Amino acid sequence: MNDFFAFTRKHYGLIVAVAFAAGGAAGALFGVAGATMADNLQNFFAERGLTVRWLDSRSSPAPSAAVPEAAIQKVVEEESAVIKVVENVNPAVVSIAISKDLSQYPGAGPNLLPFDDFFGFGLPFPAPSRPTPPAPGSQNNLQRIGGGSGFIIEPDGLIVTNRHVVADESAVYTVILSDGQEYAAEIVARDPVLDVALVRIGAQNLPTVRLGDSDNLRIGQTVIAIGYALAEYGNTVTKGVVSGSGRRVIAGDGLGSSEVIEEAIQTDAAINPGNSGGPLINIRGEVIGINTAVSGEGQLVGFAIPVNNARQTIESVRQHGRIIRPWLGVRYVPVTARLAEQNRLPVSYGALVSRGAEPGVLAVMPGSPADKAGLAENDLILEINGKKLENKDSLGKEIARYEVGQEISLKVLHQGQEKILSVKLEEFPANP
Repeated sequence: MNDFFAFTRKHYGLIVAVAFAAGGAAGALFGVAGATMADNLQNFFAERGLTVRWLDSRSSPAPSAAVPEAAIQKVVEEESAVIKVVENVNPAVVSIAISKDLSQYPGAGPNLLPFDDFFGFGLPFPAPSRPTPPAPGSQNNLQRIGGGSGFIIEPDGLIVTNRHVVADESAVYTVILSDGQEYAAEIVARDPVLDVALVRIGAQNLPTVRLGDSDNLRIGQTVIAIGYALAEYGNTVTKGVVSGSGRRVIAGDGLGSSEVIEEAIQTDAAINPGNSGGPLINIRGEVIGINTAVSGEGQLVGFAIPVNNARQTIESVRQHGRIIRPWLGVRYVPVTARLAEQNRLPVSYGALVSRGAEPGVLAVMPGSPADKAGLAENDLILEINGKKLENKDSLGKEIARYEVGQEISLKVLHQGQEKILSVKLEEFPANP
């Protein structure tokens, strides 16, 4: 059998080196120097019934499968589309620096202060940042201890971010634009239900982002994340795909605080500490998610709040200057087949009214609409206005569809008996 080998003329030097290292007859064979070495190599293979073809200007290239021009064009077009999206959106993405007066924490360094990005599930994963020394003549001891991200939705400086990024009322927040300009941030609203907040800066005619439709996402579609990576590298761009949708994620900061993300978008676009609050963008340059968490145990498993879930919050602030949300006033666990089996529940759907794990965290808030309607711990809420609460539907999401002051009908399973309760929704209190 006549096998075929293809080399460039530069390859023979490598073969010679290997031959000398092996020693013996092979070393002797390639002992001839100069231009005859390549010929000797060819003769050596020819004597053994093997053919050598040189891949240089003296011969034609070895047959190979050519890459179709259409495929190359498609790659170029996709790359150009990503570049264009980043160029258009990047100016509207901001970094949010978090500063604290370290004199309040004697002996504390920046990584010991109570700030953590929700990156990890029950694992501490702080957004690292080098302390910024106080400015000369400063009357305080402010140092930057971390940061998050955000995106501008109004030319007058209204910005969306995560609530946990700006949760510390004793911290000072500074918004850094993509061109490096810095502005003091005013906290406009912190959503009591979603991990979403809105801040404002004193600037005008700013670039803004477009909000897309997160209900029509498809697994595998391209997405781009932009944010303040590691609270150090502003406007960092990463690209990936939608890896999953409709995830229910409990994201913790390792210090006892946690957030539930309903129907989260999962992505493999690299998300790092400091990315919290930044946009997840589709290939049309529309924000379809708010980057919020990443698994501390896996690789490239990040989660974003669907932008459609945050629309009510955003529109409420736009129209009223504050967040107005309907409130039921219960803690609950979505019922799944597994939960129903473990707890011997008669149904495998709905919402189980349940108290929190911490002492004093009640299942039904005293004085809440639920309390006034007669809801009790261990009740199963099966339907709202005749709509069944299936596994994919959360009670919180359904309540959010209604307005403050509306009356809704709940079908409830109470101690094995079905009953209908009428509940008048109220505005979520500032301090529930």
